[in-house]
Amino acid sequence: MAWQMPDEPYVDPEPGSAVETVIVPRTRDLGDGFEVRRALPSMRRRMVGPFIFFDQMGPAVFRSGHGLDVRPHPHIGLATVTYLFEGEILHRDSLGTVQPIRPGAVNWMVAGRGIAHSERTPQEARTTGGRLFGIQIWVAVPKQHEETAPSFAHTPAEALPVLEDGGSRVRLIAGSLYGARSPVSTLSELFYADAVLAAGARLPVSPGHEERAAYVAEGAVELGGETYTAGQLLVLRPGADVVLAGTAPAGARVLLFGGEPMDGPRHIWWNFVSSSRERIEQAKADWTAGRIGPVPGETEFIPLPEPDPAIPRYP
Repeated sequence: MAWQMPDEPYVDPEPGSAVETVIVPRTRDLGDGFEVRRALPSMRRRMVGPFIFFDQMGPAVFRSGHGLDVRPHPHIGLATVTYLFEGEILHRDSLGTVQPIRPGAVNWMVAGRGIAHSERTPQEARTTGGRLFGIQIWVAVPKQHEETAPSFAHTPAEALPVLEDGGSRVRLIAGSLYGARSPVSTLSELFYADAVLAAGARLPVSPGHEERAAYVAEGAVELGGETYTAGQLLVLRPGADVVLAGTAPAGARVLLFGGEPMDGPRHIWWNFVSSSRERIEQAKADWTAGRIGPVPGETEFIPLPEPDPAIPRYP
């Protein structure tokens, strides 16, 4: 089942630039003042390596008594990855997992043949209110693992490699980069990192992976004489030499990610990803019939969207 991308703004890079394309995500309000910026999938680019979905969550400020409430919903054929800069989210899933995530840690959930989960602000944080700011991505899994058993892994912040050099600080979320490897288990070769650059700090992005991207989450970076600001996704040309520089006055925070091209195209509908359209149709029927889930401790759920959505809904 094909679905159409919405129109979106974009920036044409200069000829010969190390940047292949620049995606400017549209902001969507999910209610209660909580906004997301969806960079992938896009009309300009469906995937970068195995990364098929990229949402910036917030930054949002919740009043006392309010918070994030994403009811139980299903996934197949992907891994969801949650990473926070600020705030806290409580993850529950149909495996019985109950896991809070805080800044710098990683929640990596492999959906495989089917899993359901919810994401909510914990009661303690809801009582006082506060900020929430982070990234949720989906990683499509290789065909041979699309029907694997679902699993969940939490990696605390202190277990992730942190590399510091010349005013840059890089936390390696997953995969390998700069000679380091994250302990987070993945099903394909990739890299995903959180880089903070002081003003004037320079950070090379290795051309070792064929497909690469840099998302400016805060501040601004300079690359090849051009300045790119917060909310822009830079898809980098394969093999190009890339050096990002933090700009004055505050530098930048950039998410670096990519990997090898996928082993074939992927279809995406709502929260489902698969190499097979027929498998997505089966997942739709399974969720409607209650064959995925339930999530212990939850009584709500998000029903299958009707009519078919034009774009996948968060998360």
